[in-house]
Amino acid sequence: MTPTHPETMPVAAGQLPAVPLTIEGYATLHQMMRFRWTAWRATPENARREIAHEAAQVLAGMEAESGKTSSGQSALFSLLGHKGDLMLVHFRESFDQLNQAELDLARLRLNDFMEPATSYLSVIELGLYESTMKTYKGLADRGIEPHSEEWNKAIQETIARQKEAMKPRLFPTMPPNRHICFYPMDRRRGEDKNWYTLPMEERQRQMNEHGMVGRRYAGEVKQIITGSIGFDDWEWGVDLFADDPLVFKKLIYEMRFDHVSAVYALFGSFYIGLRCPANRLHDLLEGSLPKAIE
Repeated sequence: MTPTHPETMPVAAGQLPAVPLTIEGYATLHQMMRFRWTAWRATPENARREIAHEAAQVLAGMEAESGKTSSGQSALFSLLGHKGDLMLVHFRESFDQLNQAELDLARLRLNDFMEPATSYLSVIELGLYESTMKTYKGLADRGIEPHSEEWNKAIQETIARQKEAMKPRLFPTMPPNRHICFYPMDRRRGEDKNWYTLPMEERQRQMNEHGMVGRRYAGEVKQIITGSIGFDDWEWGVDLFADDPLVFKKLIYEMRFDHVSAVYALFGSFYIGLRCPANRLHDLLEGSLPKAIE
């Protein structure tokens, strides 16, 4: 029997990295604002119209799919409830462009009437559990040491290939639906339940089960997942877009019964908003909710 050379021996499963591969797309910022209605009403009507018109022109440019200096879109939503009055959602290619969008809005006279309630910074993310398992095991079977130069090159090739294939999901057009539901979430850590100590195979199985629920609602709701580890206070952000808001309740309720949500999910505050096109901003601020995107 010919002995196996040490450099070509399979890598033990326990020696494989625990972290799944991810691919990232648009940098994303949610800005939740309170509006100073008392000060707005005290402003002369002509001034209100001019201020709204100036802001609408800037927002209209942000709504466009691409511009001279950036790619990505923004959208304005009227929030329901006490958590804020307005929410702006921005998709951009970089954090620089997100910050520029903030600065552009801060220069508007309308900004004098807005007060930040909260915000959320993240980046559109797709987890690659299936590709990760296939790639890791294939490299391990060839005896390639994790994090070696050859290993890292193969990983980068996998990521590049997947990013190209998934480009429409990583750099989406802003969904035009009437309603939005945004919430941040974590995976449970500590006590006797810790998502991050599960073997990758088990995390993959649970995430596949979780994804099956979402796919059943594919025709009713558009879902965009963003990663925020290292960027904000939670680990992920979730945006759901739909024309019927009841689908948010049904989808999230059904997902609560799958194992990964029932055991490991922790949810932050939920924000529900209605889309307001830039050309209807003045109407919104005068108390008339736009019926739909025109």
